[in-house]
Amino acid sequence: MTTTPFRKRRRGAVHLGRLGEILSVLVKYGFGDILETFHIEKYVAITRQIFRRGPKTPEIAKVSRWERVRMALEELGPTFVKFGQFMSNRPDLLPSELIVELERLQDDATPFSVKEARDIVEKEMGRPIESFMESFSEKPIASASIAQVHTGRLRDGSKVAVKIQRPRIKQTLSIDIDILRFLASLAERRDERFRTFHVTQLVDEFERVLTKELDFQVEATHMERFRGEFLRDKDVHVPEVYSQFTTRKVLVTEFINGIKVSDVETLEKVGIDRKDLARRGADVVLRQVFEHGFFHADPHPGNILVLHNGEICFLDFGAVGIVPSSLRQHLSTILYGVVNRDSQKIVRTLSLLSHGRVSDLERLEYDVTEFMEEYSLTSLSEINVGDALSRFANLIVNHGLRIVPGFYILLKALITIENVGYRLDPDFKLSDHLKPHVRRLLRESLRLHHIPYDAYTSLVDLTGLIRDLPFDLKDIVRIIRAGDLRIQFEHRGLEPLMARHVEVMNRLAFAVVVAALIVGSSVIVYSGIPPLFYEIPVIGIIGFLMAAVVGFGLLFSM
Repeated sequence: MTTTPFRKRRRGAVHLGRLGEILSVLVKYGFGDILETFHIEKYVAITRQIFRRGPKTPEIAKVSRWERVRMALEELGPTFVKFGQFMSNRPDLLPSELIVELERLQDDATPFSVKEARDIVEKEMGRPIESFMESFSEKPIASASIAQVHTGRLRDGSKVAVKIQRPRIKQTLSIDIDILRFLASLAERRDERFRTFHVTQLVDEFERVLTKELDFQVEATHMERFRGEFLRDKDVHVPEVYSQFTTRKVLVTEFINGIKVSDVETLEKVGIDRKDLARRGADVVLRQVFEHGFFHADPHPGNILVLHNGEICFLDFGAVGIVPSSLRQHLSTILYGVVNRDSQKIVRTLSLLSHGRVSDLERLEYDVTEFMEEYSLTSLSEINVGDALSRFANLIVNHGLRIVPGFYILLKALITIENVGYRLDPDFKLSDHLKPHVRRLLRESLRLHHIPYDAYTSLVDLTGLIRDLPFDLKDIVRIIRAGDLRIQFEHRGLEPLMARHVEVMNRLAFAVVVAALIVGSSVIVYSGIPPLFYEIPVIGIIGFLMAAVVGFGLLFSM
């Protein structure tokens, strides 16, 4: 995706003002050192530069650095809250203490007016809201950073939930993402660590995820797929989508009157067996992952309702995870290695998942063996899966393995659902529910029926390679004969030095200009060239003033 440079945007003044707000919040929470590290101060008003070293308030100074990160993101608004939640799925990039804080980010927001809500619905539908709804609630039942939800009743009597996108939210998010990308590119130029983490690519990925979340038709598609997969399942209820009333900014679904899965007291009052509910809920999530390869990526208690007949209903399908067949096969290989205590098989699979980027295979194999030995005397039913998965993720991170982000989203979903199970049933063991899925994956990986097809597709690829090879060699020879062969060298690590060199040259050029203005103005004053002001040449006075302005500007930049 191509992006216009930050300072060349048509809305540059708006961007620069918003950048000043962001940096002032960072300073408020004690991150003013970032301005100096990346030389961002030149993008902020001079007054902000002067006061950027001001002390933090005593209340903020008392909390930890990671808590201050969370507090700053919450104050910066919806884009940064969403970015924090997005980064909470990347334990390979962030310390565990920061991950814990990011998972606590609150996505609540002040509701917008019912008039604006009605206007958006009517504009999207192209007709008055009364033409297709009997009633529309004055107050929202939920309000988040991207949208808020109202209840209503259609003309046929169906009670619905109407999810409405916030007015002007797309423009707000667009400006903030531009600034995030600018800060990311600046960080990559200034620090090798950020180049290693490819932070600009992270911002691009975040923008892609957020763009999907802003399109409610995508969420409706997710719901329809889930509804199709669990259509005959009596344990699961997926809200019906009213596609005729759904657009990019409005999502109309069946209203669900259920009990939050975390409300244990109410569940007991209506006679729902908590142990059975924990078992069925875990089975539903595991089937999403291991059978369908398409799962709810955020199954926290707020997104799970229990109907009075015991059915489980998932809400908010904006974030979903995908487990391709290849990843499921790798998972089965890892599980097979765990069952048989084959550390070499696990290491080879991790190497494949990270595209061979393993710096020390022997050390990795030793750590994997040590990890398995700790659980060797524990039966599978006694293992805390969430704890084991967290430690396994830390092992991957400590070895610097770059594994697809979906792998961590999967781990987080499994850890979350185990925590939900514990709330319902203190004796809940996710490992017990994993057993049948592990056995099925292992059986499928050991079956031979897929080998002929794999061999056939490999043979087709090889035939195509052999067929195209003579033409490719001919093209290479033609390029060499024509003298068009080019060899490119890429210098890495020189960007900060080059940026510093340009900065020094700019300052030197300004210093020469200041010196020339002073010398030229002095000559004009000495010569007495009219017009005069108090017997001093006006041109000389102007020259001295210009030299003073440029000189002070140079002083501030230094």
